[in-house]
Amino acid sequence: MIRHTVLFRLSHPAGSDAEAAFLRDARILGSIPGVEHFEQLRVLTGDDFDYSFSMEFADQAAYSGYNEHPDHVAFVQGRWVPEVAAFLEIDYAPLP
Repeated sequence: MIRHTVLFRLSHPAGSDAEAAFLRDARILGSIPGVEHFEQLRVLTGDDFDYSFSMEFADQAAYSGYNEHPDHVAFVQGRWVPEVAAFLEIDYAPLP
């Protein structure tokens, strides 16, 4: 199992329609084949990031399929790159 997380801050003002639209449109990521347990989370500690996305994949093949999926590629190019001001991506695997 791989847990993929990304913490981020948007370039939009908090509470704005643009912020709400980004979060709404990001839900498409949860419908990509191989994605399990997709969550959108608000970050409660620290000052660097406001939100996090978390999802799980059964294995590396599922994770690679997600990264290469047209919906993921389109979201990253069309929304993520122009609208995210800062981010930190962390992937985890369970200890044996």
